[in-house]
Amino acid sequence: MAQWDRLRQLSATYWQQLHELYDRDGLPMDVRHYLSAWIEKQEWERAARDYGLAMVLYQVLLENLDIQHSRFVQEESFLQQHNIRRYKQSFQRYQDEPCALASTIHWFLEKEKEILNSAELSEQVQLLQVEQEAMETTCQQELERKMAGLRNDVQCLEHAIICLEEQQDEFDFKYQTHKMEAVTDEAQKNERIKMFQSLVNKLNEYRKSTLADLNKLLDRAEDLINLLVRKELVDWQRRQQKSCIGAPDNVCLDQLEKWFTCMAMCLFQVREFLNKLDELMGKMSYENDPIKAQKPALNKRTDALLKDLLKSSFVVETQPSMPQGKGPLVLRTNVQFSVKTRLLVKFAELNHSMKVNVSMSREAPQIKGYRRFNVLGTATKDLNMAESLSGGMVADFRHLSLREQKSGGGGKGISEISLSVTEELHIIYFNTVFDLKGFSVELQASSLPVVIISNSSQQQSAWASILWFNMLSLDPKDVMFFATVPAAPWPQFGEMLSWQFLSATKRGLDDDQRKMIAHKLFGKQQNYDICQVTWSKFSKENGPDTFWVWFDGILAMVKSYLENIWREGLIMGFVSRGKEKLLLKKKKRGTFLLRFSESVVGGITFSWVEMDSTGEPYIKTVQPFTKTDLCQIPFHEIIRNFQILEAENIPENPLLFLYPDTPKDKAFGKWYTDKTGADNPYMKYIKTKLMFVSKENSLEARSPMSCDMTQGDCLEPMNGLYGEAAEQEDEPRLLQSQLETFQDPMLSSSSLDPLDNNYLLYPNLTDSDFIQQQPDQFLADFNNLLAPSLLPAQICGGIFQ
Repeated sequence: MAQWDRLRQLSATYWQQLHELYDRDGLPMDVRHYLSAWIEKQEWERAARDYGLAMVLYQVLLENLDIQHSRFVQEESFLQQHNIRRYKQSFQRYQDEPCALASTIHWFLEKEKEILNSAELSEQVQLLQVEQEAMETTCQQELERKMAGLRNDVQCLEHAIICLEEQQDEFDFKYQTHKMEAVTDEAQKNERIKMFQSLVNKLNEYRKSTLADLNKLLDRAEDLINLLVRKELVDWQRRQQKSCIGAPDNVCLDQLEKWFTCMAMCLFQVREFLNKLDELMGKMSYENDPIKAQKPALNKRTDALLKDLLKSSFVVETQPSMPQGKGPLVLRTNVQFSVKTRLLVKFAELNHSMKVNVSMSREAPQIKGYRRFNVLGTATKDLNMAESLSGGMVADFRHLSLREQKSGGGGKGISEISLSVTEELHIIYFNTVFDLKGFSVELQASSLPVVIISNSSQQQSAWASILWFNMLSLDPKDVMFFATVPAAPWPQFGEMLSWQFLSATKRGLDDDQRKMIAHKLFGKQQNYDICQVTWSKFSKENGPDTFWVWFDGILAMVKSYLENIWREGLIMGFVSRGKEKLLLKKKKRGTFLLRFSESVVGGITFSWVEMDSTGEPYIKTVQPFTKTDLCQIPFHEIIRNFQILEAENIPENPLLFLYPDTPKDKAFGKWYTDKTGADNPYMKYIKTKLMFVSKENSLEARSPMSCDMTQGDCLEPMNGLYGEAAEQEDEPRLLQSQLETFQDPMLSSSSLDPLDNNYLLYPNLTDSDFIQQQPDQFLADFNNLLAPSLLPAQICGGIFQ
């Protein structure tokens, strides 16, 4: 199904995200809708780098707009005619910069994919959290029961105050009547005095009872506020922290808003009750009046509870993020970012009456070199219900940016602690004033700590800091976290790594994959749960060989080129060489598995089972493929058409069964191109062959990630071509000089030195191809075929035999 059609079938929540996306300038939603089929078929990413292609697409886009305009003319749709004409005029600004238009359209399409992925992930979250949701449902039911009890108490108290007023009116009526009658009989007068004293005593007891009920109601309200503010809101904040780094946690605020609003309404009613008691006391008071004695304390307690509730009700619903950032909470100077705040107490009369101001912290840590920033853009917005699909009170800031202040230098009390740019944490603050029914209080919300960079090359390291902080810190305002950064327990760390794959590809890491990563970090251990990963091992500024650089390279490769087959579970991925050997040696010839390279950042390779002359199995491994290869040929096509030369010089695809025993075509067939043979656009690459094959394992190479990861033994050394050729024997031997030269009859007259390279490629040629060329011309053509326009040699079977 087309991408635009899939988006149109999403729920209203995601339609809101789509509307917010197309509120931006660049690509009108009308154009996206009417030209959806054509837009989705074009190679916008390539056009963003290719001026010629970009210009062609730009001209075709204008032609399509003309065609669409003609259709609206025939349909007599005056408004749409006007819009299309206006859009075409707007696109004229790209006439000299068509690549910019291609880049813009590509960005919109990628953001659409993120919305689709978010919707699919949301469905998976519901399946993954069945037990957790059951537990949460039980807690919510208990809280709902208590909330219902509070509402019932308020209703009962309202009735009690009405009765109290009626009782006081009755006494007042009788007393005023008595005064008008002027009774002279002493006995009758004493009798009436006794009656009035009885009524006063009864009224006094009713006042005491009402005040006692008020105190009980406030006790229940205080318990509920503590539960909401100290538990439910804190739990939500922790879930939001984890969701920012990929956790599939529910961060919807609708339920909290319902509870906070209910509590606020109850407390405002209590304030009305107290005002009513004050009114009754003004009409009638007496010695030891309980209202006069207790009301000031009740007023103070009610206002304190309401203030506590309201101050906690102002939150950052969507954390700061850049449109093209690696993730939230990483901001770049002079690049726009968005952030959304929300007031969980929703009163319709407050719509557009509360203004929210944005600022950076003025009390920055006293650290040498610590930078300070100013917030630029529209820094004041109204809280309103129009910008939220659920009707919540939100202020959605979409066009903010940061500019660094001029350095003020050092001074007294400045700490000598050294933090890198990507270890500096900054907080963005939001201030507003709640003013309703005579009650006013200043509110402040704060973002989670953000990392502010000035160059895109710092993105990877900055995101590592965000991962580490939100994985470990329970204090969302701890900007000094990296001054004494804690280590991460393996269970938390492994879960965080899984979230990265889950959020990017909708498939996390299984237990075996996590165990292999633990082995990579700690070596062989009986229990990895007691192991810890230090910050320096995970990500060190400017360190090329850190764990995070390696892991993030794999994640980026899978997200860009391997998402489909990863999601299907076809990539074993994180598997050690020793484990790979144990798994494959038990399988039949042609069984292969896919794993990530441990020595090449962002590399993937495959190993398969071969049989020697005695029938014993041994393992072969191809040189890793990287994005350089995968951006030219899909990985499933490489697997489909991969060939090596056997002893009889006959090309053969050695990949038959995906581990454990799935036929290759069954596993990958759904993604094969319909074209075959010479019509297949990828065959011009796959036809290249290996000319020289080594009979032995070659140079022993160690992965930079296989040692020094922990104190203790290193992991297994990685043997073979670039550290990735398979282990043929338990003890690797040095590469022997005997290399077999593959002699093709057509090349017998050509002298090619087999010692020039370990392997050499040449294209499949027919007799007629060769006969039509002279030897010199043939060699020239041959060299052209080996030009950089072809794929690197490893794609065509760079293996050791």
